[in-house]
Amino acid sequence: MITLLAALAGGLVLDWAFGDPPNRYHPVAWLGRLMGYFVPMLKSGSAAAEKAKGTALALLLVGLFGLAVHFAAIASFQLAGVFALGAFSAIILKITIAVRGMERHTRAITDCLGRGDLPGARQNLSMIVRRKTDDLDEQHVLSATIECVGESTVDGIAGPVFYYSLFGPAGAFAYRVINTLDSMVGYKDDYYRNIGWMSARLDTLANYVPARITAFLMIASAKMLGADWKNSLQVLQRDHAKTFSPNAGYPMATMAGALRVRLEKIGHYALGDGRELANIEKCRQAVSIMKLTTVLLFLVFSAPVMSVLYLAGWWRLLFGVP
Repeated sequence: MITLLAALAGGLVLDWAFGDPPNRYHPVAWLGRLMGYFVPMLKSGSAAAEKAKGTALALLLVGLFGLAVHFAAIASFQLAGVFALGAFSAIILKITIAVRGMERHTRAITDCLGRGDLPGARQNLSMIVRRKTDDLDEQHVLSATIECVGESTVDGIAGPVFYYSLFGPAGAFAYRVINTLDSMVGYKDDYYRNIGWMSARLDTLANYVPARITAFLMIASAKMLGADWKNSLQVLQRDHAKTFSPNAGYPMATMAGALRVRLEKIGHYALGDGRELANIEKCRQAVSIMKLTTVLLFLVFSAPVMSVLYLAGWWRLLFGVP
């Protein structure tokens, strides 16, 4: 257990120190290309057939990659001991999380806005959101950036850490497969509706608990950082159900309340009261909340949960230790 907990801390430190490698070297990008290869094969013109094929592919990829990472972890332990298991686990976790990456994306957007380069900010924003960004004004660019920081605290940090804390490196990687599948095919348009049906539902199920844990840790982070934690709690309670996703509203509404801003996706939802205008400093505060939430997740959730599981014999059973 100490090895896995140290690996969790090591994976977080690696990500904060180095961020993501270029896509051509990133296993998650390789997974995305693999999915891109299979997606056209799922189309058949029959809704039932497309749903069945999409379901089979989603379950197959999650299962195969999860098992592959798990058996690789066991092999590293059996062949080279706890230090190899720790190094392997830290690398896998680092692959699945994106604290530094989200900070870099946010800085790229705010740097453009600081120079008065709204088109550049829109272009950088388009790399991290699904919505069309070409016609967004500065307030909506800032709003979308803060939303993305909030939602990514779940997708890019809390989700992988949550499942790592329960199932080790295989849990973190299986979650990343689910999240990648959803980002590629989990859409409601005519092309993806059926083939992405299972991927979207797996993502909703996988994020259910992490999203709610994240929201409350964000409130604690807001209080510690001097943001408006009381308003954060109020806006969370009032606005969390306004988004189409049953999970995304939790971190985004919490962030809107903490920063006292209005986060709006035009024609879809508006979270928060807009007591203050969004600005570059609010984006920086959002990143600070994201980082502190990550630390609290490790201290308040992962360390206690992994310790309890150790006392229950879970880790010995999972890794086949007599």
